[in-house]
Amino acid sequence: MRFQLFALLTAAAWGIGGYLEKKGLMLGDLPPHVGITIRTAVALVILALASAPQWRSLLDAGPKALLHVVLGGGVLAGAVGMLCFYVALKGGSLGQVMPIAFTSPLFGVLMAVIIGGTPLQPRQLIGMVLTVGGITLVSSA
Repeated sequence: MRFQLFALLTAAAWGIGGYLEKKGLMLGDLPPHVGITIRTAVALVILALASAPQWRSLLDAGPKALLHVVLGGGVLAGAVGMLCFYVALKGGSLGQVMPIAFTSPLFGVLMAVIIGGTPLQPRQLIGMVLTVGGITLVSSA
């Protein structure tokens, strides 16, 4: 049950955060890349403090693990994904952008199935199809 609670807290933080980010971009007429830079700088300070006691684990992680984190979290999710998200937030309505942007778990599952060899259960496939259908209904203009 603990991981479900943290997943729900994640969804709440990202959803409420997305609303506040959109409002800030619009109120200040800020370019998307400025908004994401502010977000990243604040997150860096908070996360650096929170993770400081575990920094020694980097020495044991190995280059392959670190490369995956750098490419996946730093480049794709952290830079490319967030910059695209901010451009979408600036240009579209929150009700259209958020449902589309948060189809990200579907891409993660597809990667796990195609590259990681994780089996896809029929219930998961049905859930994914229903999710895409719901997002299409919610985000269509």
